[in-house]
Amino acid sequence: MVALIGKDYPDVPDIDPFAPQDGAAVLDEVDALLTRFVVFPSEEARHAVALWCAHAHVLDAFETTPRLAFLSPEPGSGKTRALEIVELLVPRPVLTVNASPAYLIRRLADEDRPTLLFDEIDTVFGPKAKKDNEDVRGLLNSGYRRGATSGRCVVKRNSVEIEEFPSFAAVALAGLDDLPDTIGTRSVIVRMRRRAPSERVAPFRRRLHEVEGHEVRDRLGSWAGSRFLDLSDAWPELPASVQDRDADVWEPLLAIADAAGGRWPDLARVAAVSLVSQSQGERGGLGVKLLADLRTVFEDRDYMGTDEILDALSALEESPWADLKGRGLDARGLAWRLKKYDVAPKQIKAINRKGYRRDDLHDAWSRYLPEPLPSPRKSETSETGETRCRLHGSDLKPDACVTCEGIAS
Repeated sequence: MVALIGKDYPDVPDIDPFAPQDGAAVLDEVDALLTRFVVFPSEEARHAVALWCAHAHVLDAFETTPRLAFLSPEPGSGKTRALEIVELLVPRPVLTVNASPAYLIRRLADEDRPTLLFDEIDTVFGPKAKKDNEDVRGLLNSGYRRGATSGRCVVKRNSVEIEEFPSFAAVALAGLDDLPDTIGTRSVIVRMRRRAPSERVAPFRRRLHEVEGHEVRDRLGSWAGSRFLDLSDAWPELPASVQDRDADVWEPLLAIADAAGGRWPDLARVAAVSLVSQSQGERGGLGVKLLADLRTVFEDRDYMGTDEILDALSALEESPWADLKGRGLDARGLAWRLKKYDVAPKQIKAINRKGYRRDDLHDAWSRYLPEPLPSPRKSETSETGETRCRLHGSDLKPDACVTCEGIAS
């Protein structure tokens, strides 16, 4: 039966009849290896990386492959080390820096289907370089979905022929600052930080730890391959807050977690809710930031005068409205920035001056800002000080059940 599967379905990984059947134990091994050498910003981020490594072994089981992005504001934050550990755990890794579009197109089209690990991505998408690397951005975008290709004209003898190069491949990135929005929305983003003095990891030496890492990789690949057909038909249940593009990103990872069983279905959904919530808060430019800050300053008011809004916005310490290129936001600038969202100032009779109404802002808030999570149903605090959801028994993180996201309230 195993031989028939490999013969009749060439895209299905070879199935080892002696593959470990306990997927949760294999993922625990991956998680332990990641913990040993890398300090992640959260447990949720580490669990997402473990699931991503597993999905790379069974890429053709899924319609999409999320990009994995290790980003940080400063060097020395563990991004490259994280990429090095991932390299030990994924199939056919290709670690590269500042590769040309021509190289990437042909490398990703290889029959061996490499896993691309792209370090120092800021040299490609940084302010000075991004205009010259639109081909790389387009390639990484297109390769996110199965069946995608990169089209090129190729000169052969005296004629120009059209060729399409497959671009569907697992890709992990590491670099400073941020990614272009089109790639960021297709990514599981891990915001790395420099290790605190109290945070310790084991020293990593590739020649010492490569064999151990590859043994874990082989067990992971063997288990994942044994579940290929199940994963191809999987429709994992997604948390309510994981929708649209985020659902495409997280569906393969949740399917892997459900197939593994044990604690991993819950861990995966906690990670999805946590990382999606974080990324949603980071998306958008100043316009989305302005909408978010307006929702903050309005609180439960039905209307606010323009001068009152400007004073409240300028008082927000973590927002830029008090100093935009040397001057603060004024009434004209506020109206100009809100016009694109079909929001305009109106004369408000109650205060006898111009301002903005909550009802006029509500549509823009609902379209561009994620809804706050509702409060969960809480149980009494236990002797250890932990509070859990009465319905699921899950920990609160900190004000929503990590399993039902407060739906049980």
